[in-house]
Amino acid sequence: MDNKNKEDLKIMKCKPCEGIGKSLTKDKALVLLTRVTHWNISDNGKMIFREYTSKNFISAINLINTIAHVAEEEGHHPDIHLTNYKQFRIELTTHALPGLAENDFIIAAKINEILSI
Repeated sequence: MDNKNKEDLKIMKCKPCEGIGKSLTKDKALVLLTRVTHWNISDNGKMIFREYTSKNFISAINLINTIAHVAEEEGHHPDIHLTNYKQFRIELTTHALPGLAENDFIIAAKINEILSI
């Protein structure tokens, strides 16, 4: 893993998950986490997540659809949970490993851009 800045993650493309290698150690994941604001890491280091509150239900659905479109283009899909009609939680992990890979942080950076961070 090289020293890329936050901007680089947004323009990077996800690699196919099959054959990607081993999942990141929690220490390596914590280093990458510093490059995506507002994201947290699970206690076991196998998932990153972010919570977001939208203006209203339609705004939340539109944001989720935009995230879904980007995720589909990248071939790396988050779990998204909508609650209280306008709050959602986005969870990223690389299911093929299982655990975290650089792909998760690439998608997190792209999601941050969608959420105007």
